[in-house]
Amino acid sequence: MPGLLRGVARTAVVAGTATAVSNRVSRRQQGRWAQQEYQEAPPQLAPAAPPPPPAPADDMSGRIDQLKQLGELKAQGVLTEAEFEEQKRRILG
Repeated sequence: MPGLLRGVARTAVVAGTATAVSNRVSRRQQGRWAQQEYQEAPPQLAPAAPPPPPAPADDMSGRIDQLKQLGELKAQGVLTEAEFEEQKRRILG
């Protein structure tokens, strides 16, 4: 009887160890697969809401600043009269 009991105990230890190792391997493999999926397709973030349109006063002051810069470039001789007029039309829309 002691031999039988020893054999059953040995089998239980081997089976328990095998189960523990198998579970650990499965968890590690599952973690690697999850990491691969994350790297291949990162989660999609919701697009940010577009910024509100600028207030009319801000838009006009921006246009005025652009026109001043154009005037300075024309005065320096960087822009020709035709280029100045074209850019002015584009800014004033």
